[in-house]
Amino acid sequence: METSGDKPVVPFPRIPIATYRLQFNRLFRFPDAKKIVRYLHDLGITDVYASPYLKARKGSLHGYDIVDPTLLNPELGSEHEYDEFMRELIRFGMGQILDIVPNHMCADSDNPWWMDVMENGPCASAAGFFDIDWNPAEERLRNRVLLPVLADQYGKVLERQELRLAFGDGAFSLHYDDLKLPLQPNTYISVLQHRLDILQKDAPPDAPHIVEFLSIVTALKHLPLPMETDKERIAERYREKEIIKKRLARLCAESPSIDDFIGENVHAFNGSKGDPGSFDLLDRLLDEQVWRLSFWRVASEEINYRRFFDINHIAAIHMEDENVFRETHKLILDFVAQGKISGLRVDHPDGLYNPEEYFKRLQRSCFVQRDVAVHDGAASIPSGGQSGDKTPREREYEEILSSTPQFKPFYIVGEKIITKGEKIPEGWPIFGTTGYVFLNSVNGIFVDSRNAKSFDKLYSRFARSNINFQDLVYEKKKLVMQVAMSGEISTLGHYLDNVSEKNRHTRDFTLYSLTRAIMEIIAFFPVYRSYINSPDVNEKDRQHIEYAVAKAKLKNPAMSTSIFDFLKDVLLLRFPDDLGDEDRKHRLDFVMKFQQFTGPVMAKGLEDTAFYIYNRLISLNEVGSSAERFGTTLEAFHGQNIERGKTWPHSLITTSTHDTKRGEDVRARINVL
Repeated sequence: METSGDKPVVPFPRIPIATYRLQFNRLFRFPDAKKIVRYLHDLGITDVYASPYLKARKGSLHGYDIVDPTLLNPELGSEHEYDEFMRELIRFGMGQILDIVPNHMCADSDNPWWMDVMENGPCASAAGFFDIDWNPAEERLRNRVLLPVLADQYGKVLERQELRLAFGDGAFSLHYDDLKLPLQPNTYISVLQHRLDILQKDAPPDAPHIVEFLSIVTALKHLPLPMETDKERIAERYREKEIIKKRLARLCAESPSIDDFIGENVHAFNGSKGDPGSFDLLDRLLDEQVWRLSFWRVASEEINYRRFFDINHIAAIHMEDENVFRETHKLILDFVAQGKISGLRVDHPDGLYNPEEYFKRLQRSCFVQRDVAVHDGAASIPSGGQSGDKTPREREYEEILSSTPQFKPFYIVGEKIITKGEKIPEGWPIFGTTGYVFLNSVNGIFVDSRNAKSFDKLYSRFARSNINFQDLVYEKKKLVMQVAMSGEISTLGHYLDNVSEKNRHTRDFTLYSLTRAIMEIIAFFPVYRSYINSPDVNEKDRQHIEYAVAKAKLKNPAMSTSIFDFLKDVLLLRFPDDLGDEDRKHRLDFVMKFQQFTGPVMAKGLEDTAFYIYNRLISLNEVGSSAERFGTTLEAFHGQNIERGKTWPHSLITTSTHDTKRGEDVRARINVL
């Protein structure tokens, strides 16, 4: 970073003029992208807009199901092929905006962090990465993770022999289709001690392989448990379990009799079709794991990890944790430092615990990496810590920010859906959104708003009813909460119940009534989410909450208004005077978790349900649209463009995205009607 006198010079970000989306997958790889760079340049494209290309689930066609953010996706090409693509972009003076996924990861066998949790439970090194409730209301799920991955009821899947125990390289694992789950090492004992008397009967007690085998069993008995909280004991567990695996693998390689014995035990545990009792061994073994397999339909009620919407194999992560940010952004920031990435498109920021803080951390990190690249020629991950831990360059960033509040050193846009009358939160240091607002605005000018009443009559005759769109959205949001996301709502209900129990004026509210109040307020929430992160609640967020509470009261006259008033006070962080600091933190935590769920409920209830039922003119049923608004006047369209030019001149604009329900050509044909 250059300086002018004592004042640092603010670096300028690269602003794209025209972008072109590249959807990477095994059918379109880095070499394919390299081939079309010249063509894109000749079209006038200044920056490619790349889909996520960090290591994703095998066979992924979209790249959002990332399993390891520290690696490139090998299905897309080698590092050399990636570098060749980058050099071609640089040769033509083009930039690259990369789509990144900070809210979630794929819960897959290829995800090393998820597998760490599956093997070691609450004491896993990566346990803090994932948004898991280790202490849910359901007693049998305490210190366990519910995995709703089975295609049928657990008992049926088990007795059809679709769950298979396996042994290799000194470790036991369970296989189901493509899923491979590690067994937690303490439970190896169940398999190793099965028929132990037969093993000892066939060899002298002082035989070296018997002595070593029994020593391994003893070591397993002394291995710290997954619920361990002491750091030294956890370190001991990690050290000793790997030593035990190596000893067991070596013993099997040196002793065919031990290898055969374990193989026969594995065969016995896997049971025999037609003999239900033969599966008792495996059933008991699986019941000892830190995960619990279940039919996928159970997920909606008992899931105890936060998902991306209602997709079971996509697990949300604690991006608010500085260590999680650092580990998941290493490769991305390395690319920024090397000049390979000139911008970032952030997927689903509304799912984050604190979007504003995330964007600020991301801007600071990109600033530091670009500066490091210029001065040192090597990447350096920012500390991300408190002021005393910050690097000199981070402090320089804070200095610039204090004098230039709107300082945005790197081009970042957020996939934020903005509803009517809503604006991007002022505190977000981004250049705008990904273009849904413009998409719907430009689509609307091809719909003649003067024909709204004619279409209303036509549609009512066809549907044989007068459908009120807002009532429909309310009903479908409730349906989503009852069917697809009841587990998440139940978790919020228990959290609020704990809050209410701490005050004698609210402790009589029942769990049922509090959970129902949460559902009603979310069903009426007019925007995707609010952004409260401190007691200083802004006016827009306050209005949205008060609107939802007022509507919920009117809809539910039989419910006590005091319950809704209590929840409103909690959501607006209106604390009783005698409330302690710890209880205030708990209330703020509830509010921030509440905010993470209003968006998914809106998306599933509006975009994925109501849009497929309200068919007045389906070209208007698009992401970010208000389907009940029939068209856009030219005056309104130009007014919106003028306003956008003043406030967000560098926001992306588009007429279609990979998330739109229909392409521009299909919408245009429908608009002609």
